[in-house]
Amino acid sequence: MTTTEENRPSFQEALGVWLRIGLLSFGGPAGQIALMHKVLVEERRWLDERRFLSALNFCMLLPGPEAMQLATYSGWRLHGVAGGLAAGLLFVLPGAFVILALGLLYAAFGKLPVVEALFIGIKAAVLAIIVEALVRVARRALHGNLDWVIAGVAFLALFLFAAPFPFIVAAALIVGFLISGRTEREVPFASPAPVSLAGTLRTVLLWLVIWIAPLGLVVLAFGPSHVLSQLAWFYSKLAVVTFGGAYAVLSYMAQQVVEGYGWLTPGEMLDALGLAETTPGPLILVTEFVGTLAAWRHGGGSPLLMGVLGALVTLWATFAPCFLWIFAGAPYIDRLTHEPRLAGALKAVTAAVVGVILNLTVWFGLHVLFADVERVQASVFSLSVPVLSSFQPVLAVLSVLGALLIFVLKRGILTTLAICAAASLAWSLLVPSV
Repeated sequence: MTTTEENRPSFQEALGVWLRIGLLSFGGPAGQIALMHKVLVEERRWLDERRFLSALNFCMLLPGPEAMQLATYSGWRLHGVAGGLAAGLLFVLPGAFVILALGLLYAAFGKLPVVEALFIGIKAAVLAIIVEALVRVARRALHGNLDWVIAGVAFLALFLFAAPFPFIVAAALIVGFLISGRTEREVPFASPAPVSLAGTLRTVLLWLVIWIAPLGLVVLAFGPSHVLSQLAWFYSKLAVVTFGGAYAVLSYMAQQVVEGYGWLTPGEMLDALGLAETTPGPLILVTEFVGTLAAWRHGGGSPLLMGVLGALVTLWATFAPCFLWIFAGAPYIDRLTHEPRLAGALKAVTAAVVGVILNLTVWFGLHVLFADVERVQASVFSLSVPVLSSFQPVLAVLSVLGALLIFVLKRGILTTLAICAAASLAWSLLVPSV
């Protein structure tokens, strides 16, 4: 079903849904994409299956957090630029407020055991939610033997060989383009409306100014060597090279933050990643935590004020470019899908994305169930291997509880998160030494 006037929501109704998605967007891109599919395609039917997957394919080709960009596109599809801004901002802001609060508390007091206990339960629940999402997305995206082969090869290339994400996407595009005849039996979208090149250029120029001008003012106000200016430059640079989402750039970012700039210690960087994995919003919100601590410690003046400014600078540098990519590129998505060979290429990317989500699921699962995971290099292979002695039985039990709630009892995401978080907190209070 396509979006029609009959099932198109009012702007007010859509705002409530975007806020709900933002509040429940746990689990990194895999869980977030699944949540949006469940809400937008299955429950509300505001987008049809093909348009949702085509938009997802497009967002996977862009730098930056693909789930946030998918939310922005969905809002734009329903209510234009205002809808895109609302959906994108509400996807990010709930998690951003949580990370800011936790970052300030962490900077002032260090680790908070009660918060950690709650997030352990949430992390375990998210693993079950992601597995269920993977199964659901695979059922809808993989229709033939070629789709399964592409998904399998994409997973193996990422998991066993740590292949660059752009290489995976480019290979899928080429395969799909060359074997595009398999899409001819599908019913195409209606002929897309023409897109104005001049309008696209105006959009690009406007959002370049929106992105760069405030950061330029920061540099002018504080000087190029100030930590806020360094944050603005570093995360603006990352914003244009983070193809494949946050996972693709986390190791580089962590190394630069710890060894290059000295803003955080290795242990603090691990805490930052753990918080980002278990709070709502894009995983790339880890940049906000880093910005908060870096500016708190090295900004001079009031630590609280500097911490807040550090968070704002990193948020702006990270997410303003996302609106540029979507508002400039979204009008072309239907045109890409309307061309048979390009439609075949995007369909192959859809299959590859299933392999990508499987790789993210395995990566997340290993880091949930094991405290230590090493990257092992053997000949041409490069894969994540858990340290068996670091197995975490409590998290395993909580993950089984989450799976029971999701798969057997058919509970919703919010209920599952709440029950697992409560169980984790209760366990920490009863057995504080574990």
